[in-house]
Amino acid sequence: MRTFIMKSIRALLLACMAAGASVGQVRTLTILHTNDIHASFVPHEAFWVKTAPRPFVGGFAELRFIVDSIRATKHATLLLDAGDVMTGNPVTEMVYGGAKGGALLAMMDSTGYDIWCPGNHDFDVSQENLRALSRIANFPTVCANLVDTLGRYPVGNVPYVILERGGIRLGVIGLISQELYDLVNQNNLVGLRVLPPAETAQKYIDELKPKTDIVIALTHEGVEEDSRLAAAVHGLALIVGGHSHTRLPHPKLVEGVLIVQAGSNLENLGVLDIAFEGGRITSYDGRLLPLWIREKRPPSPVSVLADSLQEEINRDFDQVLCTLRGDWMRSEGQNAIGTFLADAQREAAGADVGFMNNGGIRRDVAAGPLTKKTLFEILPFRNILTTFQLTGRELRNIMIYNVEKKPGIQIAGMSGRWRKRPDGSVEFASIEVGGKPLDEGRSYACAASDFFVGEGKKYLGVEIRLPVYLKPTVFDAVEGIVRARKEIVPRVTDVIAQAD
Repeated sequence: MRTFIMKSIRALLLACMAAGASVGQVRTLTILHTNDIHASFVPHEAFWVKTAPRPFVGGFAELRFIVDSIRATKHATLLLDAGDVMTGNPVTEMVYGGAKGGALLAMMDSTGYDIWCPGNHDFDVSQENLRALSRIANFPTVCANLVDTLGRYPVGNVPYVILERGGIRLGVIGLISQELYDLVNQNNLVGLRVLPPAETAQKYIDELKPKTDIVIALTHEGVEEDSRLAAAVHGLALIVGGHSHTRLPHPKLVEGVLIVQAGSNLENLGVLDIAFEGGRITSYDGRLLPLWIREKRPPSPVSVLADSLQEEINRDFDQVLCTLRGDWMRSEGQNAIGTFLADAQREAAGADVGFMNNGGIRRDVAAGPLTKKTLFEILPFRNILTTFQLTGRELRNIMIYNVEKKPGIQIAGMSGRWRKRPDGSVEFASIEVGGKPLDEGRSYACAASDFFVGEGKKYLGVEIRLPVYLKPTVFDAVEGIVRARKEIVPRVTDVIAQAD
C-alpha cells in the first residue's frame, strides 16, 4: 500500500512539473509568406540591378527548393500568401484543372502553402474562375469581409481558419481591400459586397481569442491600410499583407501589431521567426530572403510543370510583332506608350477619341523587337474593347477635368491648348478632334476598355451612358494594330499643353 501511495505521489509531482513546464515553455514558429505573385512562375531578370548581365530571380522552382530547405531545419512552419496570384503572364490564359491560371494554384499546392487570401487581380478573369481556382487549391481560401448579398461566402472562401503549429494554436483571418470595386472590372463583381475590414476583423478576433493563442490577419489591402487596421483593433498579433508591393526588410510594428510584406513577383520569400511563451509573442526576427537563381536545382514536380508551361507559352508568345524604335516609358503625364494604346483602341473601334488609364499599363519596354509576350505583359487584363458616345460639350468638360484633377489617363484623337483664368480655373483656347475644331453640338464616338467605362466618373468626370461592348479584348485589338505595323516610333501624337 505504501509503495502504491509513493508511486502515486511521484506521478502527481511529475504531472505538475510537466504542466508547469508547459505553461512556461518557449515555443517557436517560422511563418513564411509571399504576396502579389502576379503569375511570375518562372525566373525573370532583376531589372533593378545595374550591372550586366543582370541576375535572374524568382519562380516557383526556386521557392519550392528554399521552402523545403527551411522546413528541413525548422520545427514548425506556416506558409501563407496574401493575394494577387493572377495577372501578369500568359499562363493566366491557360486552362489547367478547369480554371484559367489554374497551374499557378497547382504549383502553390505542390510547394505546400497552408492558406491564401485572394486579391483584386484574382478576380480579373471572373468570379467563376476564382471559384475554380479555389477548388484546385488543397489549402483554404480565407476572406472574412467578402460576401454576397445574402451574406454567404461566394468564391470558396471562409472567414478564418484555426490550425496548430509547434504547439501554438493559430487563428488566421482573411481580409480584402475595401476599394475592391475601384480596382476590378465591375462586371466581375456582380452580387458581391465588401464589408468594413476593421469591424469585420474585430468580430472574428473576439470569436477566435478564446480558441487560439495567436490571431493573424492575412490581408490584401496595402501596408498603409494594414497600419490603420493595426491601430483600430485589439487582440491581433500579426498582419501578413499584400497589395501595395511593399518590401519590408524587417517587420513594421504598429500599436504592438507586427506587419510584414514581401514585395512582389516572387522576388522574395518573407521569413518571420517568432518565440511564444506565456500566451504572447516574446521575441521575433523578420527578414526578406531574395530568391536569386544561383544554380540548377534538382527537378521537382513544380519545376517540371513550370518548364512545360513555359515551353508552351514560348511557342506562341515569342513571336516578334514589330520593332519598337525607342523606349516606351510610363509616366503620370502624357507619354508615348499611353498615347499609342489609347490610339490603338480608337483605331480598332473606328472611334474619334480613345482613352487609356495609366494603371492599366503594366510595364515599360525598351527599344527593340516587340514580342507578343511583352505586349501581353503590358496589357495582361481581360478587358473588353468598348465604345460609347459623348457630346462635344462633354469632351470639353473632360479636357478641363483632365487638367484640373489629373486622373491618370491618356487621350488619343483629341488635342488642345489651355490656360488658367485669373480665378485659377482652367479654360481651353482651342480643342481639336481628328485635326478639326471641336463641335460642342456634335456627338463623338469614343473607345476604351470596359473597366475604364465602369470607372468613367473617376477618369472622365462624367457617367458613361449606353456603352457598346465589342467582341475583342483590348489586348487582342491592340495586338492587331501592332501586327499591322513593321515598326513603331514612340511619340505623343495628340498634345494637351498649356498655351504660351
